[in-house]
This record gives sequence, structure tokens and C-alpha cells, in this order.
Amino acid sequence: MTPIPKRLADETEPWETRDHRQRVAAKRRQRMRSLLLNSAMRLMVENSAATPAIDDIISAARVSRGTFYKYFPSSNAIVRELVGKIAEQWERAADPIVRGHDDPAEHIARGIRLASMLTIRQPGVAAILGRLGWAGYQAPNMLEFVRRDVEEGIRRKRFRRMPTALGFNIVAGAAMSAMHHMLETECREDFSELAAAVALRALGVEEAVADAISKSPLDASEVLFDGLLAEASGEVA
Repeated sequence: MTPIPKRLADETEPWETRDHRQRVAAKRRQRMRSLLLNSAMRLMVENSAATPAIDDIISAARVSRGTFYKYFPSSNAIVRELVGKIAEQWERAADPIVRGHDDPAEHIARGIRLASMLTIRQPGVAAILGRLGWAGYQAPNMLEFVRRDVEEGIRRKRFRRMPTALGFNIVAGAAMSAMHHMLETECREDFSELAAAVALRALGVEEAVADAISKSPLDASEVLFDGLLAEASGEVA
């Protein structure tokens, strides 16, 4: 008997069977992608190298080089995706607290202070972001809210008039500098507040007002950083 071609066999099998097979295959692919992301993330947390080698990733994941290339074209590509997901998850966790006030100066200060809190609660995540930075690895729309806050602050004359890119660099630089410092040294408990105040003063906020905003109460108990790594790596139950 002549065998039925696979394509025709697939077309003649029940829809429920095809749908089940497709869902199982999709879940298998997701698990493998998560395994590779997890392996790269563990290497980045445990080692100082910014971009782990493909050989190290496939060794940690216990898969072949061919399997790796089915999902990622390079080690830089897997790092780019991982860092982008971490930054996105962090933004999602921090945004409700940052947006708890109408003042763009408050938004800026809270964002910098929460970035410092990330360093304390999840030093492994902070170290990855600190080594690689957000700007070069994130999706184009990541941290767009910072640009909007700078533009809004300038529009309201809360900040001095300046190019938006310069204001963005002031804020991002203050946040990254605070994270680096807190990762590498023991610093004062109010270091994150000082960093936020310095950024606001650089944006044109009066010194006394900048200091007051940076010391305003910040209830960060709702920020759930504990699952950040799992969510970023796409772990599947």
C-alpha cells in the first residue's frame, strides 16, 4: 500500500488531534527557549563576563550547538532578549509606584530610588543591567516613560529647558551610577535619595525642593521583585 504523504495525513486527521499536537510542540519550544535563557542568565549572574559564550550556554543547558541556533543566532542575541525582558519586568513592577503622583519630578525621583532598591533586593539582576546598561539592549520603547517625564517637566517649567535627550541622560546616568555604587561599595542608607536629588537639581529643580521630593515617603512594599528572574526567563510551570 502506498503511504499517505505526511502533509495529506495531517490534513485528514481530526482537528482536535492537530490542535493538541501543535500546542504540545509550542510548549516544548517554549520550554527549550526558557532553558537557554535560564542558562545564560545563571552564567551572567554567577560570572563577571557580560556576554557568555555559546559553548558555556549549551554546556549549562546540556543541549547541542544546533539546538541553540534553532532559537538564537548568537550569544549577543540571547543576552539582548534576556536584558530586554528583565528591564520590561522591572518597569512593570515599579511603574505603579512611580506613577502614584502627578508631578514629573516625583516620577524621576521615585524611579531612581526604586532602581537603587532593585540593587538591594535583586543584586544579580542589578549587576546584569549595570554591566550592560538598558539603552543598548532594550526594546526601542523601553524607558520611554522617562523621556515623557522629562518632556512634561520641561513643558510645565518644572525643569529648565534643555534637549530631551540630555534630560534623559541625566536621569539614566543618575540611576545607573547609583546602582553601580551600591553594588560595589557600602554606602549611606540615604544614597539613593541623594542620587535622586542631584538628578533633580541637574534638571533645574531648586535645591530645597529637590531634597524634599527625594525624601518623600516611598511605600515600595508592593514591588514584587522576587519573581523577576523567573518571569524574564519565561519559565513554564
